[in-house]
Amino acid sequence: MRIRVAQPDDAPAVVALRATVYPYLVRGVESTRTMLSDPPPTPGWTAFVAEVDDRVVGWVSAEPNARTSTANFGDINLLHVHPEHRRHGIGTALLAAATGHLTPLGVRRVRAWAQPDSLPFARHHGFESSREVRYSALDLDPAPAFPTPPEGVRLRPIADVDPHLLYAADVASAVDEPGDVPVDAVSYQSWQSDVWDNLGLDKSASTVVEVDGAVAAFSLVKRDGDRMWSDYTASVPTYRGRGLARLAKTAALSRAAADGVRVAYTSNDEANAPMLAINARLGYRPVGAQWSCLADLR
Repeated sequence: MRIRVAQPDDAPAVVALRATVYPYLVRGVESTRTMLSDPPPTPGWTAFVAEVDDRVVGWVSAEPNARTSTANFGDINLLHVHPEHRRHGIGTALLAAATGHLTPLGVRRVRAWAQPDSLPFARHHGFESSREVRYSALDLDPAPAFPTPPEGVRLRPIADVDPHLLYAADVASAVDEPGDVPVDAVSYQSWQSDVWDNLGLDKSASTVVEVDGAVAAFSLVKRDGDRMWSDYTASVPTYRGRGLARLAKTAALSRAAADGVRVAYTSNDEANAPMLAINARLGYRPVGAQWSCLADLR
């Protein structure tokens, strides 16, 4: 077994591994390669892979969380090991690499994610489960009908929208998003890298709802072939209660389906009742779950 920093040429193996462990996640080879060759602007972001006989069998990324005002908080993302190579210390070695990277950067409290069957591993390493996230899928055959907006409301692909306006709507809607820490410190540079410039972002399917020229709601689509991920769907707080988030998501799904997408995936905190209700009405079915897990670093 060897733990090393992930390299751009690892992208195909990393995507194949992720598809085995998380079949409901969507990130293509080229967007993964770009992430590794041109990492996010968050200071301190890194990723590690585990190799056995020159084969990538494990992955983890780690970063100080620059999207929250909570001090000294970091994230360990998607630590996973191929099922055939578990219980041989690989997960523990990847976790040690991640925490060893974060501690010198001043991170004192960290969040990781665990599928239900991995919770014993997390607890063994000092993590406490916190919040459950539901993963859901929607078959897009037949495609959802494109919705007719009410008077005074306009549906536009984000390709036709000033990204600064979309960023402002994203920031405004995320402030009260359920989570372990508030998402209240997202810079435009970070958002631009993570969202707007992401190679997987489908700017033709992703949709904003405009009310009197203002971005009131939106639904973002990240795509890999005939699979898509509803990256974030939300309404700006002052426009909530009018069905605009559902309108945006339905339009985005319809546009994606018309361009060849056959299945859509998404995730939601189990406390996010409004979005879970929207997904249920659209026909999404649960396909998986993860728990956020928190621990203090020493």
